[in-house]
Amino acid sequence: MVVHEERIGATALLVPRGRIDSATAPALGERLGGALASSISALVLDLSGLEYISSAGFRVLLVANRQAQSSGVPLHLCCLPDKVHQLFELAGFLELFPIHAQMDEAVAAASAVKASGGRSAGGA
Repeated sequence: MVVHEERIGATALLVPRGRIDSATAPALGERLGGALASSISALVLDLSGLEYISSAGFRVLLVANRQAQSSGVPLHLCCLPDKVHQLFELAGFLELFPIHAQMDEAVAAASAVKASGGRSAGGA
């Protein structure tokens, strides 16, 4: 797994590529924790390059979601490939995160949540 990271204004965008499994999940967790510890107003995960996510990967996302909530940083996901979307559905994770079809939608929505004081209108 490779993780590309960039900033779009005050929003951190992380783009993991490959597989998130027991071997790679800790590295993603460190990247997410590092992003959340920095001075960002929102965090977006673009999962367009994700091939697979295991239970270890889902656990990392849960931990990051808790960290984001306690920090007041909106965490949004976007661009789930069909296979990954099915795994999220099977794991019951579709309702846990705002999920968007496009990266620009996710960035705008996450930024709007922070600007409105934490209220989310939901994802697509």
